[in-house]
Amino acid sequence: MDVDTRMELITRPPTEEVITLQELRKLLETNDRPVAYDGFEPSGLAHIPFAILRAIKLKDMLDAGCRFKLLLADWHAMVNKKMGGDLEKIRKVGEYLIEVWKASGIDVSKVELVWANDVAADKEYWKLVINVAKEATLKRFLRCLPIMGRQEGELQEAAQLFYPAMQVADIFYLGVDICQLGLDQRRANILAREIAPKLGLSKPVAVHHHMLMSLTGPVGAKGLDDDTEIDVQISSKMSKSMPETSIYVHDTREVLEEKVMRAYCPPKDTKSNPIIEYCKYIIFPRLGKLGIERPQKYGGDVLYESFEQLRKDYELGQIHPLDLKRAVVEALDRILEPIRAYFESNQKAKELFERVSSYEITR
Repeated sequence: MDVDTRMELITRPPTEEVITLQELRKLLETNDRPVAYDGFEPSGLAHIPFAILRAIKLKDMLDAGCRFKLLLADWHAMVNKKMGGDLEKIRKVGEYLIEVWKASGIDVSKVELVWANDVAADKEYWKLVINVAKEATLKRFLRCLPIMGRQEGELQEAAQLFYPAMQVADIFYLGVDICQLGLDQRRANILAREIAPKLGLSKPVAVHHHMLMSLTGPVGAKGLDDDTEIDVQISSKMSKSMPETSIYVHDTREVLEEKVMRAYCPPKDTKSNPIIEYCKYIIFPRLGKLGIERPQKYGGDVLYESFEQLRKDYELGQIHPLDLKRAVVEALDRILEPIRAYFESNQKAKELFERVSSYEITR
């Protein structure tokens, strides 16, 4: 596969930012199998950004020839007080999330699964953590708190100050060439790029994907990033710890309909509209089309085979928000049905889901 094709796979949506494109091209020109990684805290039931959007980008990275390492950041979740800081519960959530990826169509045999708990058993990892911390100021670490979904005023325990050093050390310890994470993790990736030369290490390329908007729509900037647009996107993201804002992979057709029909969806607006986002980043990449059913007096049924045409027609007011919502319910139900079926038919997955569902979700 030529470099241009690999570049297109890595940089296409939901990728939103690459730091830098020139470095990515040089990497692909000199390395047929660069190491890419994504990491996440096992912290609750899976929503569509985790199960669908990230799976779409993971497939792109694999198709581009990357060796992919998936870090189940159980220690990080413990530090961040997820699941009450109970490492045993966090581990079970991690096992459940692996089943979610299988149900989403990811061949986990092509991915190297790494538990932070195993990494933490190596004293060389902690040496890296200390060396990273020595190269950064306390103020710099506090600026990285948004990677935990927190702001400086929300710091609960001194242990949470270890988090940025751990995340940067993860990148170096795993030998990562490409950090493939959400925009909410950009401060950690930029810190890794700043510190790498000081430790005699190569700077990782940062590939940041879009943060899918919550059902309730956009909120104002919260100081989570210096770039206002990115700040708003991070602040408005769908959070699995906030059920009223999220679509979970286990939601039934009835629950889906209830959530989508009450979601924020302003007419003619495609820039701050979560329903439009779900079309762009989930439905069209997965299904390649969206059919809208409506009475003939309102234009009749229409089949969209490109998101751009849907976007244009919505901006012109040719699609009513209620008609779009009904179509999105149908499409999301089709996408989620195989995942729900997997958890019904696979006994191990079903038991993990039931166990995780019984846990209290802490933020």
